[in-house]
Amino acid sequence: MTEFLYIHFPFCIKKCIYCDFLSVPYDKSLASKYIDALCLELRMRKHSVSKLKAIYIGGGTPSLLPVERFKHLFECVRNNFCWSPSIEITVEANPGTISESNVNELVSLGVNRMSIGVQSFNDAELKTLGRVHSSEDAERAIHTVKNAGVRNLSLDLIYGIPGQTIETWKASASEAVAFSPCHISSYELTPEKNTPLYKSIETHQIKMPDEELVLEMYAHAIQYFTNNGFEHYEISNFALPEFRCIHNLNYWERGEYIGAGAGAHSFINDVRSRNTQDIHQYIEMLNMGLIPEVESTKIDKADAIKEFLFLGLRKTEGISLAQAEDFGLNIPDACTELIEEDYLRIKNKNLRLTKKGLPVSNSVIVSLFEKLEIR
Repeated sequence: MTEFLYIHFPFCIKKCIYCDFLSVPYDKSLASKYIDALCLELRMRKHSVSKLKAIYIGGGTPSLLPVERFKHLFECVRNNFCWSPSIEITVEANPGTISESNVNELVSLGVNRMSIGVQSFNDAELKTLGRVHSSEDAERAIHTVKNAGVRNLSLDLIYGIPGQTIETWKASASEAVAFSPCHISSYELTPEKNTPLYKSIETHQIKMPDEELVLEMYAHAIQYFTNNGFEHYEISNFALPEFRCIHNLNYWERGEYIGAGAGAHSFINDVRSRNTQDIHQYIEMLNMGLIPEVESTKIDKADAIKEFLFLGLRKTEGISLAQAEDFGLNIPDACTELIEEDYLRIKNKNLRLTKKGLPVSNSVIVSLFEKLEIR
């Protein structure tokens, strides 16, 4: 039985040009019906969950949800699941949807961690990304959340934005640190197929920054955030001591979790499953008493090994050699060349990416698969 619950809220004011997550324009009536269906799913899935260590409400833009609907959702979760006394409850928020009243209500319901999608403190870059908020909105939202007593605050930033310079990236990183968050997620902008950004690049309407500049931005993030007391604990994530996101750590360690909501994924008993992405079908199936899963895959040993390596090496402390041996892997022999080339190293009986290996982690891991003859 798992101790981790993810809840997906698939509504946004407007979809950003780079986003490939399931999200649709906000519709109050549909969102209300969706929450009712979500509560039906949570009740159906409660027997797969023990005492919850973490609840993560993502999207979409969960902070769009009216207070009375949030109350209904939390009442359902409280009535159907046991909570650990030290539970981590995260809600993602767009700066343009944060108000003093809704944040105070979230805190009263038990939310103790908020992740604000700032992305940039530069208005021109926010406009390029198609964000609905301004840098002023972001600053106001951060102050509002902190004043409400949410100490565990995480800020999302994006680098590699078209038109972004090393100077504007340094300025955004500096401003983020100045707000004293406990956690910073720093993501490289990656053009995903079927997004407006990808199409604009293909038609030469937008030009992505040069690779050397993107690598310089990533290197600055690591140096700047660690110099300011943040632990670089995962490729894109930095946290003050004791403030790592335990929900995400569970993903990277291949822990089990339940995902509720349209398009949400679950991992239980070596089975990965996915709910339908069609919101209307999601609601209809639950009203018929059916769990809305449309995909289910049993993870065999080969897939488990791939996940162990790919997910585990995202963490800067890497993977345990002892666990690798349990999978029948001879890591030291397979990694000789990659270690000599300074992409990987073994430290404290763990295999981890080096400073040189982090920016090219995907290529390093593919090379490791080949050397371990994993297909």
